[in-house]
Amino acid sequence: MSTEVVELSARKQRKHKFREKLEGLLEQFKKIMVLNIDSVGSNQMQQVRMVLRGECELLMGKNTIIRKVLTDYCAKIPELENLIPFVKGNVGLAFTNGDLNDIKEKIVKNKVPAAAKSGAFAPVNVSIPAGPTGLDPGQTNFFQSMNIATKISRGAIEIINEVRLINAGERVSASATSLLAKLNIKPFFFGIGVLTVYDEGFAYDACVLDWTDADLLAKFYGGVSVCAALSLALNYPTQASLPHILVNGFKNLLALSVATDYTFEESKQAKAFLENPDAFKSAAPAGGAAAAAKAPEPEPEEEEEEDMDFDLFG
Repeated sequence: MSTEVVELSARKQRKHKFREKLEGLLEQFKKIMVLNIDSVGSNQMQQVRMVLRGECELLMGKNTIIRKVLTDYCAKIPELENLIPFVKGNVGLAFTNGDLNDIKEKIVKNKVPAAAKSGAFAPVNVSIPAGPTGLDPGQTNFFQSMNIATKISRGAIEIINEVRLINAGERVSASATSLLAKLNIKPFFFGIGVLTVYDEGFAYDACVLDWTDADLLAKFYGGVSVCAALSLALNYPTQASLPHILVNGFKNLLALSVATDYTFEESKQAKAFLENPDAFKSAAPAGGAAAAAKAPEPEPEEEEEEDMDFDLFG
C-alpha cells in the first residue's frame, strides 16, 4: 500500500471521528458559543479546558467540516441553520448546558500577556511611562529617531515625559515593536473571545449576555414607545397605544366641556379653576405657598466695635 493511500485513509478516519464527536456534542448539549481563538496558544487553550472541565466542552476543527456536519444535522435540528453563518474565520465551538454568563466569564478571564507584533492591529492604546529605562547611553539615537525626549541619569537613559506610542486600532510599527522589546514591555493581552451564542434555536451576539435587567427593561420600553407612536400615527389602535388614545380622548372631552356649557363629573374641578383661580390658592400644600410666604429671617446685626479708651500697656 502506497504512502498516499495510507495518508488518505488516516485523514478519512480523522474526519469520521471528528464528525462523530461533533454529532455527539450536538446531541448532548443545547447551548453553543462560537469562540474567537486568534493568537491563542495550545498551552492557554489547555488551561481553559481545565477551568471548564465538567461544565463545558471545547471543539476546534476546520470550518468546512464543521459547517458540513451542521448542515447535515439540520435534518434533525433545523434551527442549527441559524448558527452556520457564524462559523467563519479562526473560530472554535464551546458546548454547554450550564449558565452562559458564567461560562463566558470563565472563558474570557483567561488571558496572557503578549509582545507587540509589527504590522498587527493594536487592541488598546500603548504608552511608555516617564522614568528610567535601564538602557545604556549609546542607544540615545534610537530614541531621538522616534522624537522621544530623554536624558542621561545615573549612567542610563531616562524618558522625560510619558509617550503615547501606539493608538488602538492602528497597525504597530516596526520601530514601536523594537522599542517595546528593548524595554521588555508586553503591552497586549490575548485570550479566547466569545463572538456568538446559540441557545434554544436562536443565534445572537455574545454582548447580549452582558446586559442587565435594567438594560432589558429599557429596550423593552423603548420598543413599546415606538410601537405606540407608530400606532397613533397610523390611527391603528393597539394595546401599546390604547392608554394614549384614552388620555387624548379625555383631553378632547375636557376641552369641549370648557368651551361649552356642558359639564360632567370629571370636568367640574377644571371649569371651577378656570372660573375662579384665586379660590384654589388656599388649597396649596402647607409646605408650598405657606413656606414661600414665610417672612425671611432678619439678618444678624453686626456688632459695633467699642472704642478702646485705655492703653494696652497702661
